[in-house]
Amino acid sequence: MLRYALIFLIVALVAGALGFWGLEGVAMQIARILFVVFLILFVISLVTGRRGPVE
Repeated sequence: MLRYALIFLIVALVAGALGFWGLEGVAMQIARILFVVFLILFVISLVTGRRGPVE
């Protein structure tokens, strides 16, 4: 998921450099949403962690 966020960020930067303002805004929003989702899932995985078998 982080890879997709980075891909959309790169697409947004390239589109911005080439002057495609509409495409740049959409790609940046998608990258931002995917990055936030990635961070939320990462924090949840840190909180829950890997636990051994329940005794």
